[in-house]
Amino acid sequence: QVQLVESGGGLVQAGDSLRLSCAASGRIVSSCPMGWFRQAPGKEREFVAVMSWSGANEYYSETVKGRFKISRDNAKNMVFLQMNSLKSDDSAVYYCAVQNAEYYIRSEYYAQSSYEYWGQGTQVTVST
Repeated sequence: QVQLVESGGGLVQAGDSLRLSCAASGRIVSSCPMGWFRQAPGKEREFVAVMSWSGANEYYSETVKGRFKISRDNAKNMVFLQMNSLKSDDSAVYYCAVQNAEYYIRSEYYAQSSYEYWGQGTQVTVST
C-alpha cells in the first residue's frame, strides 16, 4: 500500500505562483511514474502532469503547459508541482497520484485508470 499526502495549496491572486508537494509513504515509489490531477467544482477530475521515474520524460495538459512544472525527488519519495502565472481557471483540488506501472509512463497517462494510488488532495484557489 502507498499513502500520498499533498501540501502547499492555498489562496493566491491571479498571476501568483504556488508549489505543491506530495509525500509518499508505505512503499517505495521511486520506480513508478507519478503525476498530478485536479478537480474543480462541478467538473470531472482532469490530468495535469506526469513524470517518469527518472525524470527524463514528462507530459502536461495543454491548459497548463508552459506554466506548470513537475519534478520529483526519489530519495525523499516526493513529487512536486510548481505552478506559475496562476489563473482563476486553475482553482481546483489538486491530487497526487502514482501510476500502476514501473519506470516508464503508460501511454494513457491522462487517464485516471492508469493510476493506482491517490492522495486526498489539496485546495488551490486563485482569486482575480
